[in-house]
Amino acid sequence: MVMIKRGLILGATAVAVAAVTVMGAGVHLSQGQSFFQESPKELVDEVWQAVDRTYVDATFNQVDWRAVRQEYLNREYTSSEQAYEAIREMLGKLNDPYTRFMDPEEFESMRIETQGQLSGVGITLSQDEETNELVVVSPIEGSPAAEAGIVARDVIVKIDGESTEGMDINDAVSRIRGQEGTQVMLTIQAGRSRNRISPHPRQHRTTPRPLRKAVESAGRYWLHRLTQFNNNASEEMQKAIEDLEGQNVTGYILDLRSNPGGLLDSSVDI
Repeated sequence: MVMIKRGLILGATAVAVAAVTVMGAGVHLSQGQSFFQESPKELVDEVWQAVDRTYVDATFNQVDWRAVRQEYLNREYTSSEQAYEAIREMLGKLNDPYTRFMDPEEFESMRIETQGQLSGVGITLSQDEETNELVVVSPIEGSPAAEAGIVARDVIVKIDGESTEGMDINDAVSRIRGQEGTQVMLTIQAGRSRNRISPHPRQHRTTPRPLRKAVESAGRYWLHRLTQFNNNASEEMQKAIEDLEGQNVTGYILDLRSNPGGLLDSSVDI
């Protein structure tokens, strides 16, 4: 698994959007209703209408949302990629970090990450807003990445010998995730904020494999480490608590260190 550290609030596939659920300051478009069958412009308008119907702030963050519609529907689009880019620009006018569009590749990556069927090298990854460097937020304990010595704030400069300069984070995630039994070569530069900084990149060859569950516990004071709010986390936590009933557990500690987030419904259930 490679988890991208980011807000996941407004999501859509290229071919399906259905019920809209208000979440935080934005909306979430989930899979279901086919609408993108005639033209890319219809996709742009469908996303505009979804925001118009359900956005929390009736002033659209002081933006003339109807004028935005006219601006983007007056354009001509010859491909879905142009429509995706226009949608991102359109939503950017809201200046809302919790409202974003996910193209099919991003949506599939998010779906894999939140299903709870974890496999991969075990890295939580982010992209530096200023340098665009791919930065390791944290490795999952016991994962191939952790065993290889990759640590928080390390910068991934190459994947299988290819430079990550200018590489989209979703492309990087797909390359690093790999398939079970294959190998991925990561070239790492120590992060600038590390006390021990090496100017020389180092290489790590890792093999993706199934990873541990999102829930771990141990001790009389039950230390419950939750590594991700994925689809299975609440069920795993419930089972762990039921198993501990009658074992004289004195207290409970929920450890969310290095947890990159995940599904809102899962966090509410927990």
